[in-house]
Amino acid sequence: MTALAGSERFSIDTNVLVYCVDATAGEKHRRALEIMDRAVECDCVLSTQVLAEFYHAVTRKRLVPRREAAAQARDWAKAYAVVAPELTELQSALAYAERMQLSIWDALLVATARKTQCTLLLSEDMADGAAFGPVTVINPFRGASLPPRAAAALDL
Repeated sequence: MTALAGSERFSIDTNVLVYCVDATAGEKHRRALEIMDRAVECDCVLSTQVLAEFYHAVTRKRLVPRREAAAQARDWAKAYAVVAPELTELQSALAYAERMQLSIWDALLVATARKTQCTLLLSEDMADGAAFGPVTVINPFRGASLPPRAAAALDL
């Protein structure tokens, strides 16, 4: 996928996708929809892990029926560049989880973002501003509007 907007390659964590279908999340729902609408035209990479976690989370919480969750995950898989973690990323994730006390799932997402040369990871779950080599975590839900770096990546 060629970047059409923004200047920074980035990835998106599961929580953003979940808020897209959770209309009860108020401002987070609105902001998540804005992020995903813009990200499709940017240099955004999604992990297969995130798409699988989305399906698990929204069906477990009964936010949407299984068929709808699967259709949404498939639509995102078609619209975005998608990458799967491999053994190298798992090994890196195990080291991150041990050294930095990250959950294995967050660590695997960071390792996959690094694999794809992302410099930004939009996530509410990890510490805002945390840096993992070239990858910096930004919480897109912090504050009254998108943080400046996230807005720039989304060409807003």
